[in-house]
Amino acid sequence: MAPEMFGRAPAGETPASSESLLPGRRVEMTLGDLTGDPSKHHMKLIFEITGVSGDTASTKFIAHTITRDYMRSLIKRRTSKVDSNTVVETKDGYRLRVKASAYTLKRARRRQIKAIRAVMNEEVTQRAKMLTLNEFIREAVLGKLASDIYRKGKQIYPLRRVEIYKTRVLSEPSPGEVEVEETASEGVRVAEGIEETSSAEA
Repeated sequence: MAPEMFGRAPAGETPASSESLLPGRRVEMTLGDLTGDPSKHHMKLIFEITGVSGDTASTKFIAHTITRDYMRSLIKRRTSKVDSNTVVETKDGYRLRVKASAYTLKRARRRQIKAIRAVMNEEVTQRAKMLTLNEFIREAVLGKLASDIYRKGKQIYPLRRVEIYKTRVLSEPSPGEVEVEETASEGVRVAEGIEETSSAEA
């Protein structure tokens, strides 16, 4: 089963001769496979099995990434690609590495690229401080975070697209530091969640 942030949706099957062999095993699948949306097959999700009950294995989120072919398709001639690489901490104490790219309509100047990158880093950092891991990953994967960066970045220079192309959990809070917070959005399935695309574009 997928983690809570993806509504514990069925995430496939994995064979094992013993239940004890499953915890720690990593499972990779696309967001398209998880949601049944073929337009999301370029986005890969990595989960790790944390426990087994009967024939059901629970998982936690490890990372997400976008395929290289899809990323290459976004690069156009006479335009600029602005990358950011930020380490952030979520409201509930998870440390993440978040990588994003912004694509301009035309070639930008160095100062404009620097300003766009600053906006990207600031937005990612601030959103992480305000959100739990579940909330932040939903926004990153489903496109809301990219959309927010796009809206602010285009005020500096016209943008064509923004992508959050990679997130990875670097460390987790110790059990004593975790605070369980009940929110109205907990347990919502991806298909019923935030209605955003995985990218933001003009």
